[in-house]
Amino acid sequence: MSVAPAYNEDKGGSAGPGEPEYGHDPASGGIFSSDYKRHDDLKEMLDSNKDSLKLEAMKRIVAMIARGKNASDLFPAVVKNVACKNIEVKKLVYVYLVRYAEEQQDLALLSISTFQRGLKDPNQLIRASALRVLSSIRVPIIVPIMMLAIKEAASDMSPYVRKTAAHAIPKLYSLDSDQKDQLIEVIEKLLADKTTLVAGSVVMAFEEVCPERIDLIHKNYRKLCNLLIDVEEWGQVVIISMLTRYARTQFLSPTQNESLLEENPEKAFYGSEEDEAKGAGSEEAAAAALPARKPYVMDPDHRLLLRNTKPLLQSRSAAVVMAVAQLYFHLAPKAEVGVIAKALVRLLRSHSEVQYVVLQNVATMSIKRRGMFEPYLKSFYIRSTDPTQIKILKLEVLTNLANETNIPTVLREFQTYIRSMDKDFVAATIQAIGRCATNIGRVRDTCLNGLVQLLSNRDELVVAESVVVIKKLLQMQPAQHGEIIKHLAKLTDNIQVPMARASILWLIGEYCEHVPKIAPDVLRKMAKSFTAEEDIVKLQVINLAAKLYLTNSKQTKLLTQYVLSLAKYDQNYDIRDRARFTRQLIVPSEQGGALSRHAKKLFLAPKPAPVLESSFKDRDHFQLGSLSHLLNAKATGYQELPDWPEEAPDPSVRNVEEEDLSLIETHVGLLGEYTEVPEWTKSSNREKRKEKEKPFYSDSEGESGPTESADSDPESESEPDSKSSSESGSGESSSESDNEDQDEDEEKGRSSESEQSEEEGEKSKRKKRKKVMEGQGEGSSSDEGSDSSSSSSESEVSSESEEEQAEPVSWRKKTPPSSKSAPAAKEVSLLDLEDFTPPSAQPVSPPTVVSSSLAADLEGLTLTDSPLVPSLLSPVSGVGRQELLHRVAGEGLAVDYTFSRQPFSGDPHMVSLHIHFSNSSDTPIKGLHVGTPKLPAGISIQEFPEIESLAPGESATAVMGINFCDSTQAANFQLCTQVRQFYVSIQPPVGELMAPVFMSENEFKKEQGKLTGMNEITEKLTLPDSCRSDHTVVQKVTATANLGRVPCGTSDEYRFAGRTLTSGSLVLLTLDARPPGPAQLTVNSEKMVIGTMLVKDVVHALTQ
Repeated sequence: MSVAPAYNEDKGGSAGPGEPEYGHDPASGGIFSSDYKRHDDLKEMLDSNKDSLKLEAMKRIVAMIARGKNASDLFPAVVKNVACKNIEVKKLVYVYLVRYAEEQQDLALLSISTFQRGLKDPNQLIRASALRVLSSIRVPIIVPIMMLAIKEAASDMSPYVRKTAAHAIPKLYSLDSDQKDQLIEVIEKLLADKTTLVAGSVVMAFEEVCPERIDLIHKNYRKLCNLLIDVEEWGQVVIISMLTRYARTQFLSPTQNESLLEENPEKAFYGSEEDEAKGAGSEEAAAAALPARKPYVMDPDHRLLLRNTKPLLQSRSAAVVMAVAQLYFHLAPKAEVGVIAKALVRLLRSHSEVQYVVLQNVATMSIKRRGMFEPYLKSFYIRSTDPTQIKILKLEVLTNLANETNIPTVLREFQTYIRSMDKDFVAATIQAIGRCATNIGRVRDTCLNGLVQLLSNRDELVVAESVVVIKKLLQMQPAQHGEIIKHLAKLTDNIQVPMARASILWLIGEYCEHVPKIAPDVLRKMAKSFTAEEDIVKLQVINLAAKLYLTNSKQTKLLTQYVLSLAKYDQNYDIRDRARFTRQLIVPSEQGGALSRHAKKLFLAPKPAPVLESSFKDRDHFQLGSLSHLLNAKATGYQELPDWPEEAPDPSVRNVEEEDLSLIETHVGLLGEYTEVPEWTKSSNREKRKEKEKPFYSDSEGESGPTESADSDPESESEPDSKSSSESGSGESSSESDNEDQDEDEEKGRSSESEQSEEEGEKSKRKKRKKVMEGQGEGSSSDEGSDSSSSSSESEVSSESEEEQAEPVSWRKKTPPSSKSAPAAKEVSLLDLEDFTPPSAQPVSPPTVVSSSLAADLEGLTLTDSPLVPSLLSPVSGVGRQELLHRVAGEGLAVDYTFSRQPFSGDPHMVSLHIHFSNSSDTPIKGLHVGTPKLPAGISIQEFPEIESLAPGESATAVMGINFCDSTQAANFQLCTQVRQFYVSIQPPVGELMAPVFMSENEFKKEQGKLTGMNEITEKLTLPDSCRSDHTVVQKVTATANLGRVPCGTSDEYRFAGRTLTSGSLVLLTLDARPPGPAQLTVNSEKMVIGTMLVKDVVHALTQ
């Protein structure tokens, strides 16, 4: 996607091949350099406190990636620097993370909170990069976090961030298709965006997620048509493809009344551009000349699409030209399709890959619209330097374009091609000659004579292909060509190609009455070599024997019996079956003679002549330019091109209210009055000229125009000239402005030149609409002067709210008022988690009873009068025994484990586990210990002491510690005895990754206030009747998670607190079960992944 330009800084990052600093660099990967040493050097630089060293290391790492070297083992060292304050380092870190986040998902998850902070960075490139990295982590558990980030980025002030949000939508949809409804809401919002930078990306997201929701396009159709010329090339291809499908569902077919256009087809195809420009007028004239026929009237929106895509035929991108060509082929009237021919011929000067795709499409077009490419016949002549596949496609086009006028020229070309050294190309040329002879009757004899001359060619493949084509031509008029059949019969001694031999035998058998003397002799020769022939030849020998037996049984009866006897014992069962079938059919028997009476009718029935057709004849049911058309097979994700509707749908669905396009009332100014602020994203002078010429489109074209450049920083926005701001800004703003889209800068420059005149024109229009009659002449001029001066002061005051002004009113009306006012009052309002459906919960084992001594020690912490029941506190073991190794797999050794929920003596950051061993075999098990584990980065194991011997029937318990690094990824290790090794895995529930914390109610509220926004996850649930008592609720929560109860003065409200073992991050859980209404569960934690999983598990436990 269009990510690379954003990081293309002038200061560098990758070096050219001639720069010595990389030539002698350890990272350059010289022949004798050590990988370990090189990476060790880079890790030291990344761990240093100097930003200059970190920047140099990151430049070298990115240079390694650019040269195709694997830098994935540096991931832990790089990801630590994602929180670096140096903007240059941070950009390069995100470049690295986007490349490797999908491969190193577990490590990327550890830094997810840093990525979330990056989403609020003041620099637009960092916000976009953080979202890109977040969407690259393909783990279902972070789906709610990704959805939050996409929703927030879709409302970002920077178009670059909004574009990145659109790119993230298909990634999230492929990860979890259940989020489709929420993603459609985001797509609908982004479709209303007037920025060219966003348009292509959101249409791509629309095509991936909900291509059937055509109703989302109605209001944005005219805007997309008008923005199309300024969108980047990748976006143009996507939008044109989508609009092609849209137009096929919303407009009538322009070819439904083609008879009007066929009065003078040559003029339509070869007319000048002036004639094409007034195509609509010529249609009306034709309709007037034929009043009896109802003329076709093109929908104005259909015309808008054709008019706005036509200039893109001059695009430098072959993909854009191809997209416009397929749009015109599928949507334009027959008289207007000819304009694409010149553009497609221009593409034939490109690389061979482009030529191949273009020629595939031209071959399909030239079958139905032959006249379109006839003026460019010589452009399809074959060069000696063309690859074989290009030559064959050009042959296909030349054959399609051949007619009685140009056939002499085409055949002369073909004669030259036959002398080529490329045998596949020569064979294709001979087939092309056969097709020309079939299609154009007057050259059939000429072609046949030429092919007969080729039979004396030295090359066997040329002769064989000629025989096959001659066979097909002779079927059209066999009586006149007995001599050719005799000539072919003589070739059976020389030609060894099976297909050619089979064709000759078929011809002799089919027309044996024309060569009555030669045919039996050919059968005699074939009978001699029958056992050595190919299967296809053997089948034709059997056919020849049967036909000669029926027409000349005196001479051939014994020969036929001999051939059938040979075939009866052939290795191929097809030939054996054919021999038995033929014998029963032609030789009368006592039992079944019914069929043998009709044997002549069966074998010697007249056959229809074959039709030589182009292989591209039926390809036009695939959309041109698509992969499916190229492969001639339906590819994954291909969307069928809809049929034209019989009646046109209501065109009013594409109308947009006039006031939405003219003004937005914004509360600005020092006096706090409502002032009309004109949208500064108005149409440029170029489009105003269009507006005067075509008043029908005034409402739609006013909607497009120059695009907003809100991705620049506030410093650059306040400057009157975009160039001066980018040169004189600070380091941060200049680095951002370097990465802004070029198209947007050009549009901004054009709009700033004519801003004042446009504002005055718009204000005078609004006065007419509002019917404010304040007089003529001097009064109107003074009004305009005051309006322009007031608007200039307003633009200075409202520079910070530029995004709100540029946002269309139609979108504002759809969103509730609270969603617009909330961001100003409270930033976290965008992070509403109630929209999300949490992932399905994993089952939790029933809890065990808590120790009574712990209950007695902590009894004084509650504010209630009744003492705490022991089961209200954290149980000693939250999850019961779980099997680690079954006794069958362990050959008598059974191993279980429990989470003890007690501090591990060796390391307080580790989870303490009790491992229970039992020996159910007949022999003692000796030397039980943990093998050398291969663990993911961050996870460590404290092994238990070796158990020297475990006698039969005995059990033993050992304690081991595992640092899961605040993640639920499994710890894989080996349990070893003296003779065996068993691979085992322990995966912790999220509730076992924390330890209880005891705090007062005030402390709880204070800490909870710090963990809001994206650190807060809320879920509503309905508690069953069995889960309404304090005892049950607390027991189920503490069984699920190792949390401590926090005193609470409110009844039916429960609070729990804990800290993660590795990082010590707070985890606060609140359950508000006060009636009426459903209960609400809230988890506040810096670790968003842990919080999300904890909500899922607790909800599952409470609702069981």
